Amino acid sequence: MPHEKFQSCIDACYACATECDHCAASCLGEQDVKAMARCIKLDMDCAQICRLAASYMARGSEFAQALCRLCADVCQACGDECAKHQMDHCQRCAGACRRCAEECRRMAQTA
Repeated sequence: MPHEKFQSCIDACYACATECDHCAASCLGEQDVKAMARCIKLDMDCAQICRLAASYMARGSEFAQALCRLCADVCQACGDECAKHQMDHCQRCAGACRRCAEECRRMAQTA
């Protein structure tokens, strides 16, 4: 089954999507929301592509490898942006994004 081969990457994608959703919602509650605009946008992009990549891997899509390469790039950008902010939700999100980027790069190289 394709999903078993990539389970650690699928898990990392879903975990990242969850952290990104939480981070975006938390950023909307910050005093200077305008300063968090790029973070929020990247959180939304990252959450969406993580869920898409997980679903491609789960069903063994022939495009899963290419999508995971792109997912890694989006995760890296999101993680870099979140790391600039000291709020706990941003720091947790940055960590999840970096872990997911690493898993997606590994999947794309070994698939």
